[in-house]
Amino acid sequence: MFENLSEKLQRTFKNLRGEGKLTAENMEAALREIRVALLEADVNFRVVKQLIENIRAKAMGEEVLTALSPSQQVVAIVRDELIRILGSHESKLRFANEPPSVIMVVGLQGSGKTTSTGKLARWLSRNEHRPLMVSVDVYRPAARQQLGILGRDLSLPVYPGTPEETAPLDLARSARREAANTGRDVLLVDTAGRLHIDDTLMTELTQLREELSPVEILFVADAMTGQDAVKSADEFHKRLGITGVILTKMDGDARGGAALSIRQVTGQPLKFVGVGEKLDAFEAFHPDRAASRILGMGDVLSFIEKAEEVIDKKQAVEMQRKLIENDFTLEDFRDQLRQIRKLGPLESIMKMMPQVGIMKDLKNVKVDDNEITRTVAIIDSMTPRERANHMLINGSRRRRIARGSGTTVQEVNQLLKQYAQARKMMKSFSGGFLGKKLGKMKLPVF
Repeated sequence: MFENLSEKLQRTFKNLRGEGKLTAENMEAALREIRVALLEADVNFRVVKQLIENIRAKAMGEEVLTALSPSQQVVAIVRDELIRILGSHESKLRFANEPPSVIMVVGLQGSGKTTSTGKLARWLSRNEHRPLMVSVDVYRPAARQQLGILGRDLSLPVYPGTPEETAPLDLARSARREAANTGRDVLLVDTAGRLHIDDTLMTELTQLREELSPVEILFVADAMTGQDAVKSADEFHKRLGITGVILTKMDGDARGGAALSIRQVTGQPLKFVGVGEKLDAFEAFHPDRAASRILGMGDVLSFIEKAEEVIDKKQAVEMQRKLIENDFTLEDFRDQLRQIRKLGPLESIMKMMPQVGIMKDLKNVKVDDNEITRTVAIIDSMTPRERANHMLINGSRRRRIARGSGTTVQEVNQLLKQYAQARKMMKSFSGGFLGKKLGKMKLPVF
């Protein structure tokens, strides 16, 4: 997400750093480039105008122009303004004093409401809540069955309704009663959508809102539709009163215009983003982290949170010991690759890293996730003795391993060479200053 905008802004800041001195003239030129970059990213033009005016007011002062590193101060100003339009801080879900808390999920047809309901249910269950889902979409064929399948995949309950319950209000009432009776503290209501906003849809949603008194009404929008998503969110808010937005398909939107516009236009926060098709590809939205990504500063906090969610802590501590003592076998190497794979596509992981220093070219690296699969297959084709002691693997063993893993001898040789180099590097670290430091730290080892 934000790749196009990030690249253009970083180029602008690089040009500023190349100036011998920051003047009003080259600052105006930089502001023009920032304006064009934002408009090309499909950011709402009123938002762009306000953003540029705010940056100009703060960046054109004598304090910035005469500073020791003025370009760095300009970057800081742009970051602060991006955070401001994105929402200043994470907007957390609200919950009722008396459960169940009702959350209505609304939006146009095809925006991803049902999938987002399932993803949100998973997120809630991972955050110490007990959600119940219900679909009140009685119009779209198989809509309720689709939510039922998601519930089964997630091992989370979905209220199915009875044959007599054919009206949205009846389904919603019964589902709320079911949630209260079964100790479910959150009820997620997946509502019907239309291809466009009409009075019939809004009347139904208004009736549901009045009946259920939801703590949240979350509008689901497709990020790929850009300003159309922002316009729809604004119309829903004016007619229904939404409390937040879920942007889907953020992983496929290189521009990011909807994310940068939606808070300013609607006045309501972006609360979650969908970043992939899988049910775990769903994140709470953090304005400060998004601003850092846009400016090439990475999103290390999100990376750490993701790692903490999927990495086995006991295994991580044991792996740290093995690294320090240079007791790292091929079996350990395979286990680490499996842990890394749980984090998601490698390309998306690398985009979380700051684009500075030795990592500045990571965004251009094309990663083949199948490489991990091949490597694991090669190690799986070895015997336990071979995994424990790679020195046993002679020519005939390499040919056997290649046949068993469906790879070539050259690929087996390449893996063993990389593994040997890694062990050599770890050995040099473990005996020196870094090894002593590692021994005192509790680090998440992957």
